[in-house]
Amino acid sequence: MGLKIHVIILNLSEREHKTCSSSSFSLHLARLDSSKSFFLKMRRSSASKKTGQSNSTPNAADLFRSASSKASSKESERIDSLFYSYANGSTGLIDPEGIEALCADMEVDHTDVRVLMLAWKMKAEEQGYFTLDEWRRGLKALRADTVSKLKKALPDLEKEVRRTSNFTDFYSYAFQYCLTEEKQKSIDIESICELLTLVLGSTFPAQVNLFVEYLKTQNDYKVINMDQWMGFFRFCNEINFPTLNDYDPELAWPLILDNFVEWLPEKKK
Repeated sequence: MGLKIHVIILNLSEREHKTCSSSSFSLHLARLDSSKSFFLKMRRSSASKKTGQSNSTPNAADLFRSASSKASSKESERIDSLFYSYANGSTGLIDPEGIEALCADMEVDHTDVRVLMLAWKMKAEEQGYFTLDEWRRGLKALRADTVSKLKKALPDLEKEVRRTSNFTDFYSYAFQYCLTEEKQKSIDIESICELLTLVLGSTFPAQVNLFVEYLKTQNDYKVINMDQWMGFFRFCNEINFPTLNDYDPELAWPLILDNFVEWLPEKKK
């Protein structure tokens, strides 16, 4: 009898031990699951911060970008408003009358070379007219949203144009800007003489004055094309003047320049 009781007690103890072990194991798993859940939450929170999904306040860079964007928007509005103050109401363009009014407000003569430089800066396509896009391009580049600022920008614009790296492009643009008709390839002598004096007269006065005199007295040419126009610019830059000792007519010079060089000694007589 005592043996049976002992066996029963042992069996009960084993069951209790198994039950306790099972319970302890379940508790351990629960703790592991809880721990995993905690770390997963932490990782998600960290990832959220890295991807900018947090509700943190804007930093200094964000505030600067926002302020800069607003300032740029206001500047654009002022530039547009200034354009429409000179634009023709029916065409939506600044026409010759509008350009004259602008020049008067800037206290600059409409024949001043800086007006042509302004057109170059805008990349204006049609002589005597500015579109809204051209106006925006030019004034934004010059950082001018008022007439006063535009006037103050002109001296720096002239310096920019007269840099060697820019002047060739400006000189070429001046010719193209004066092609007012569709498919026009050349410009009449009278207009060329005025344009040469305006664009190149202050840089190469001796060459320009004599070439203009030659053009007005000769009878072989009624118009000048782009090749001849650019050829004279090259002549001014490369040939010693007035000796002309390095001018070689065998080189690829436009014929009109050969004639000009032959005319010069006769002019001295």
